[in-house]
Amino acid sequence: MIIAVASGKGGTGKTTVSASLAQVWGAPVVAVDLDVEEPNLHLFLRPEITSTSRAWLEVPRVVEGACTACGACSELCQFKAISLLGDVLLTFPEMCHGCGGCLAVCPSGALTPDQRELGEILWGRAEGVGFLSGRLRVGEAMSPPLMRQVRQALAGLLAGGGRDAIIDAPPGVSCPAVNAVMDADVILLVTEPTPFGLHDLGLAREAFSPLGKPLAVVINRAGLGDDRVREFCRREGLPILAEIPFARQAAEAYARGQVLACASDDYRGLFAKLAQDLRHLAARGPASERMAAHA
Repeated sequence: MIIAVASGKGGTGKTTVSASLAQVWGAPVVAVDLDVEEPNLHLFLRPEITSTSRAWLEVPRVVEGACTACGACSELCQFKAISLLGDVLLTFPEMCHGCGGCLAVCPSGALTPDQRELGEILWGRAEGVGFLSGRLRVGEAMSPPLMRQVRQALAGLLAGGGRDAIIDAPPGVSCPAVNAVMDADVILLVTEPTPFGLHDLGLAREAFSPLGKPLAVVINRAGLGDDRVREFCRREGLPILAEIPFARQAAEAYARGQVLACASDDYRGLFAKLAQDLRHLAARGPASERMAAHA
């Protein structure tokens, strides 16, 4: 079972919910930080990192003297990562998405595979919880290629069965966020009862609904704002599985870097009930098996 914890905007408490679910899951679980641009799940779980590996993206390199200036590669590339200026072929590796199309269409063998560094993948453990994370290289503009490699690493961890995964997705509804939730059995949306929270919850529902996966909501800072988020969820048929109170104790736990589920018995009970409800929603079959089949 794979649970993706997402949000329409940053700062709603998505990582707080992810870390707490991992701590109370009650079965073997891997906590995955797919917010590779700004990973912060480790700040709460404090894992011991046991291994790391560099992640690379295949990019083209020009073979000197082999180009016939046919222009097939530059016409194919929609991202202008390769251009023909007169009879000079230029590549721009930082703009390359690694599709390999230019290598395939070149009739003269003027391009050969090269690579650029995307970032790193980290494995570890934290108090019985498996940990997996990606970290984008400083200056790298594209996160989805690194996220795909982290997802492949997760597929390997889940291939044997017997383990679940909780994914801390990047905020928003752009390509990275959609990439992060693609393998999930359930998408859990974390929001807050404010006008911004309501607006971005609507964007998240619109973006993720076409994936055909069960959606559910957690309201963080409940008691702040008004009831419009609850009314929206009732109207759209989105189940609200938990409400985290707007309370000083929660803020203090966050400021200390403490997992909220460990702050009190009440919070532990709240997240244990949330974990149970998520299991009931996960009725579409194990995404981990689908990932393993395509890894």
